[in-house]
Amino acid sequence: MLNLSELIAPIADDMKAVDAIIRARLNSEVVLVRTIGDYIVGAGGKRMRPAMVLMIANALGYHGKNHHLLAAVVEFIHTATLLHDDVVDESDMRRGRRTANAVFGNAASVLVGDYLYSRSFEMMVETGSMAAMSVLSGATTVIAEGEILQLLNVHDPDVSMDRYLQVVRYKTAKLFEAAAQVGAIVAGATSEQEQAAAAYGRHVGTAFQLIDDVLDYSGDVQALGKNVGDDLREGKPTMPLIRVMETGSAGQRQLIQDAIRTGEADFEAVARAIHDTEALEYTRRAARKEADLARQALSVYPASANRDSLLEFCSFAVDRDR
Repeated sequence: MLNLSELIAPIADDMKAVDAIIRARLNSEVVLVRTIGDYIVGAGGKRMRPAMVLMIANALGYHGKNHHLLAAVVEFIHTATLLHDDVVDESDMRRGRRTANAVFGNAASVLVGDYLYSRSFEMMVETGSMAAMSVLSGATTVIAEGEILQLLNVHDPDVSMDRYLQVVRYKTAKLFEAAAQVGAIVAGATSEQEQAAAAYGRHVGTAFQLIDDVLDYSGDVQALGKNVGDDLREGKPTMPLIRVMETGSAGQRQLIQDAIRTGEADFEAVARAIHDTEALEYTRRAARKEADLARQALSVYPASANRDSLLEFCSFAVDRDR
């Protein structure tokens, strides 16, 4: 499997152009906006979503510059959601260092997140594409709904697999879907190609989140750049935990239910229950199915180096260790 830097190597110049736009549009007269913006950008990140915009557009033969602007918009939206997420979740570590809210406070993080949302809408308008604006503005609404749905699920041990998957589709997969779809729109895709791009992004995004759930119970804190076990401490019923409650013994079910209700439990005992019920492998299989669906969606795209990279994204989403 290629690592992420190898995957995006074919679009290295495009990614540099996107980074330049991101830094230029963070250049606010308000010092705190620049400070927090630089802090978040400096933390790096996978940049999978903007890369998806670029690769889809390039795979369809696009030669303009608007895909750079739209990729930056997608990254701004994603960064805004992270700033808000960390406040809601009371997180203190992301991408291997302290979160913005831990350093600058909750109020500053929320307000800079709002600024990034507002800036992203300004940038959307510059593209002149009503179709792209419709997709991205609609995505921000769905993402907000996903955040609220997740909030309702926290500390609720009765969350079903369907309710959990709805949160995944809304909160995480939707922005992947929108990123791929606007890449197709800006390239003048056919309706079939546009819908294929949306399906591809949706399935890759779902696979990505499922593996995040796996890594919360099996990953290494240094590789992940965040605290392993955070989901459990936050009382989030994710797929591995729901699977234990579906198939485990009465004692295992009670252990997980109590852990979700309180956010306090013997992490080792929970990890053993997850292992004994093969809940992580169940979740990995679900992620692989999503990746296979993403690959199938790209069957309508012509063969190209960018299409090959998009297919490799499917493998990266499910085989990564961070």
